[in-house]
Amino acid sequence: EMKEGFHLKGKWKKEFFKNDNPLVLELGCGMGEYSVGLADKCPDKNFLGVDIKGARIWQGATESLEKDMKNVGFLRIRIDWIESCFEEGEVDEIWITFPDPQMKKRRGTKRLTHPGFLKRYKYILKEDAPIHLKTDSQFLHGFTLGVITGKGHKLEDSTHDLYGSPMVREHMEIKTHYEQIYLDKGMPITYLRFKLAR
Repeated sequence: EMKEGFHLKGKWKKEFFKNDNPLVLELGCGMGEYSVGLADKCPDKNFLGVDIKGARIWQGATESLEKDMKNVGFLRIRIDWIESCFEEGEVDEIWITFPDPQMKKRRGTKRLTHPGFLKRYKYILKEDAPIHLKTDSQFLHGFTLGVITGKGHKLEDSTHDLYGSPMVREHMEIKTHYEQIYLDKGMPITYLRFKLAR
């Protein structure tokens, strides 16, 4: 089915969410806490958590069903297949929360902010749409900054310590299970917001 294009491609708002509100993706959503948290705080937007591991997604999906939330859903796919699931310009915003930083050099192309992935995001995103990266990895934060500046993308916000900075907003304070572990260890959380060059 993916070769032909996912059946909801280009129809997520109309057929899945049954509204015309902005569509926001959380890539590598894990247990879905951020997708559910954002959906709770922003009822005027549609949120879709994307991850390949179904056992993780189950938790967020179960919570959203128990709360009868209509503006959040989950999609189990490899992020490499994202263009098969969304039409050009269908997505309004992307969140990448605590992805594997893929520290080994040979795994660099697997980083979710690698230029290869950004090219995929560019296809599905509306023009001028923001991408957010929230991570405990100073390495991934620095790598992504290098990609943004090296490829001429537009950096809008950047901090090495989100909760110690004035830029923190209510929707940024949603904490995943792993984020709380990092914070309990005294590790700072980094944040970036940028837009892709066209």
